[in-house]
Amino acid sequence: MLKVEQGELSELSGVSVETIKRLERMDGLLSANSKTLDALQRALEADGVVFLPENGGLAGTRLRRDPPANIRTRIARGRKVEQKDGER
Repeated sequence: MLKVEQGELSELSGVSVETIKRLERMDGLLSANSKTLDALQRALEADGVVFLPENGGLAGTRLRRDPPANIRTRIARGRKVEQKDGER
């Protein structure tokens, strides 16, 4: 969705790369310190992710309609990388 590498998310959130890797390997609900989860959520929200409440259905995420400039740059950068990879 954001094309954020683990190292970059670590820098944005202050959460260690090892913790992010551990959380990514988990199935179902994440088991982590609430401060860790809050830091990750704040970092993702700052990059344009909206967390949707369960509200009778499934919880989820989506990107804001008008994401911040830093995410537009990252997405454009990701498209360029994908195009280069496809040209090989």
